[in-house]
Amino acid sequence: IKYFFDINKCHVCPYRNGCYKENAKTKTYSITIKSDYHKNQEEFQKTQYFKERFKTRYMIEAKNSDLKNIHGYDRCDAAGLLNMQLQGAVSIFAVNLKRILKLMGEVCPNEEK
Repeated sequence: IKYFFDINKCHVCPYRNGCYKENAKTKTYSITIKSDYHKNQEEFQKTQYFKERFKTRYMIEAKNSDLKNIHGYDRCDAAGLLNMQLQGAVSIFAVNLKRILKLMGEVCPNEEK
């Protein structure tokens, strides 16, 4: 909800310091009304369970970024659902193979040390 105030009222308001800016042409005040869903989500984000799960999210996001930006998972090279599935499978296989080689101590080509 957005409220609009008359600037002339701001000139005589006792709370104008810190609120009113000199030479302003309009004055507005906004209030955000959250739905029950957003309130519930905000409460959930304060729980210990969420905080623990959120700590591991960066690893998943890094892997998704690797798939998308390096291995072409963001765009299909050929048309058709079967081709999309095949490209996805090959991309995921390549990423898993890189991880296996890294865990075994091998150096992957095009991989920084």
